[in-house]
Amino acid sequence: MQFDVFSLFPEVFPSYLDSSILHRAQEMGRLRVDLHNIRDWATDKHHITDEPPYGGGGGMVMKPEPVFAAVEGILGDPPCCPVILMTPQGELLTQKKANSLVEFSRLAIVAGHYEGIDERVREHLVTEEISIGDYVLTGGELPALVLIDILTRLIPGVLGDPQAAEKDSHASGLLEHPHYTRPENYRGWIVPEVLRSGHHAKIDRWRRNQSLRRTLERRVELLTDFELSEEDIEFLDQLKNAGSSGLDDKPASE
Repeated sequence: MQFDVFSLFPEVFPSYLDSSILHRAQEMGRLRVDLHNIRDWATDKHHITDEPPYGGGGGMVMKPEPVFAAVEGILGDPPCCPVILMTPQGELLTQKKANSLVEFSRLAIVAGHYEGIDERVREHLVTEEISIGDYVLTGGELPALVLIDILTRLIPGVLGDPQAAEKDSHASGLLEHPHYTRPENYRGWIVPEVLRSGHHAKIDRWRRNQSLRRTLERRVELLTDFELSEEDIEFLDQLKNAGSSGLDDKPASE
C-alpha cells in the first residue's frame, strides 16, 4: 500500500515511520510512504503557503495554490487516488472506516495546519475528510500518522500473527480482553487460573466474556449494534445483575 503525504512539516514523519511495525512493513515492500513538502510548490520568493482569512479573524489559512499544485503535480489532474484531508470536521476514523480504506492500493493524505485550509481545497480537490477525534491539534501530521498506522496493521502479511489485527480492540466490535504474561505472581497479583489451565475452549470463553465485560463497563454503546449469541446475552445479564464486578476472572463454566 502506498501513501503520498502532503505536509508543511514533513520532518515530523520519519522517526515514527522508521520504527517498529511500520519500518518492518516498508522493508517487506508492503508499505511505501512518500513525503511531499507543500512549500516546494509555492511560487513566490519566500515560499508563502498561508495568508490571513478574508473577512478578518485570528489565525492564518493555508493557500489553495500550493496545495493544488503539490497534489496534482504528484498525482495528476484529477488525482489518481483518493485524497484525504485530516481535519477535526471530518468523518470519525473507526475500525470500520479503516477496513474500507485499506482496500485502496494508494491513498493521498493532506495534513492541514494553522487556522485551517482554503475551502476550495475541500470542495474541489479533497475526496474525503477524516478526523481522529473530537479535539483540535496543531496540525494534521499526527492524525496522518495515526491513519497510516491503523491501515498498515490491516495490510495482509504485515503482522506476525495473521489474526492479530482481527483480535484488536474494536476490530470485532468489542473492546479487547485483558492480557497477561510472566511472571505468574507479581506483587501478589496472580494471573487468572483459567489462562494457566491449558484448556483452550475455557480460555476462549473467558476472553470473550472479558471483552463483553470491558465493553459493557467502558463503551456500552458498542453493544447496541453488535450481534450477541445467547451465551453472550446470558453472561451480560449476569454481569448486570451482579454489578459487573462479581465475575471478574471467572470462566463461563464457574
